[in-house]
Amino acid sequence: MLLVVRIVIAPDKFKGTLDADGVADAIAAGVVRVHPDAEVLLRPVADGGDGTVAAALRAGWTPLAVRVAGPDGEPRQAVLALDGGTALVELATAAGLHLAPPAPLTATTRGVGDLLLAALEAGARRLVVGIGGSATTDAGTGMLTALGVRFLDAAGDALPPGGAALARLDRVDVTGLDPRLAGVDVLIATDVDNPLTGPRGAAAVFGPQKGATPDDVAVLDAALARFAAVVRRDLGVEVDAVPGAGGAGGTAAGALAVLGARVTSGADLVCDLVGLDAALAGADLCLTGEGALDEQTLSGKAPAVVARRAAAAGVPCVGIAGVVRLAPAELAAAGFAAGHALTEVEPDVAVCLAEPARLLADLTEQVLRGAAPTIS
Repeated sequence: MLLVVRIVIAPDKFKGTLDADGVADAIAAGVVRVHPDAEVLLRPVADGGDGTVAAALRAGWTPLAVRVAGPDGEPRQAVLALDGGTALVELATAAGLHLAPPAPLTATTRGVGDLLLAALEAGARRLVVGIGGSATTDAGTGMLTALGVRFLDAAGDALPPGGAALARLDRVDVTGLDPRLAGVDVLIATDVDNPLTGPRGAAAVFGPQKGATPDDVAVLDAALARFAAVVRRDLGVEVDAVPGAGGAGGTAAGALAVLGARVTSGADLVCDLVGLDAALAGADLCLTGEGALDEQTLSGKAPAVVARRAAAAGVPCVGIAGVVRLAPAELAAAGFAAGHALTEVEPDVAVCLAEPARLLADLTEQVLRGAAPTIS
């Protein structure tokens, strides 16, 4: 038996029930029941959406509170993270679906631009924007308007906020873009590869999650297509079919078109921020998870990235989730040694949703007692 067991705990949130910190703490509580002397390293992760700034702050970045416009235009308080000349902005803190009642046609990313302006004011020369969890489908035009870009109709008037108005877009004027953005590196962190428009586009796939009816989806998809066409003509940039351009209602497309942004994996970015690879070096076991281990997990979500990195380090990685919808072969192909669901200890889903922390600790204890030979 090893004298000291080293276990890395790197889960994402259980959406709607427990944030990533809470999940990590609950799993750790189960670990110490079995291995009270274990070296337990908590590295909660995220995939570019809500929780991304929190992960950076845990890693030692400096917080900066900013007054911003919410997705409905009402003022909100948001926080970005600073590290040297790099600023990390989380779209969900300014334009998240949880901040206001659904308004799929008019929700704006204006507050994201407010955060970027604050980052520039703080001297940032590298802007990283995590774009998950948005309430918006405005192609990032609200964000860009805050940065000085004008989106005009045929009469030369500025369009109102929201994605639906882009159907009337006639011209993009970037002459007023904040000059401090010159030479600034902009990175868009996302966990999706959807294009801007079409059946896999921002409106069709994510619009219904934001309250869009079928008619709204059709309006928004046509408006985003208009945005892409005008950007192609006025700026010479093709954004429509770029993988990931549909992230956050097309915010990625707007950043690509005007800010010269690059798209990267949000989960990989956060894993780097929290020092996951260093934590895995010499570890005996890694525990990760999220609310559901399913097909979406395999599309670059945080637990799959953790499992991949653990496998590369030669560390067994067990997924712990509310539900597991992946077959054992699918889990193995993604790098998981196994996957376990809360329903293994509590069949009543309502109880699982109401008491996730207690059940996570119980499930972890059960898993480790069964898996003891693996880490001994």
